[in-house]
Amino acid sequence: MARESLGEFEHLILLSILRLGPEVYGVPIIKEIEERTGRPVSQAAAYLTLRRLQGKGWIASRLGEPTPERGGRAKRYFSLREAGKRRLADARNALFEMWDGVAPQLDRS
Repeated sequence: MARESLGEFEHLILLSILRLGPEVYGVPIIKEIEERTGRPVSQAAAYLTLRRLQGKGWIASRLGEPTPERGGRAKRYFSLREAGKRRLADARNALFEMWDGVAPQLDRS
C-alpha cells in the first residue's frame, strides 16, 4: 500500500504543532509558520489544512472552554498524534535520502 503524500503546507503545520507542543490553537501555528518561513499564511488555508490533517488521523483536536474575550467562543486546540509523528519522521528520512550526495552539484552552480 502506497503511503499518503505529505504536502509542503501540511508539513509546515505538523512541524509547528510539534514545535509548539500539545494543545496549541490555530493563531500560534500560523504565526510560527509566518515567522520561520517569512511568508504569509491565511487563516482559511491553515484551518482547512488542520481539518484535513485531523481527517487523516495525524492530529487530534479538542474544544476548550468559551472565553469572554472571544465573545463566548471556544478555541480549538490541536495536538500531534503518533501517526503524525511517524509521517513527519518518514518525510524527513525520505528528504535526507534524496539530499544525500547532491550538495556538491548545488555548490557548483
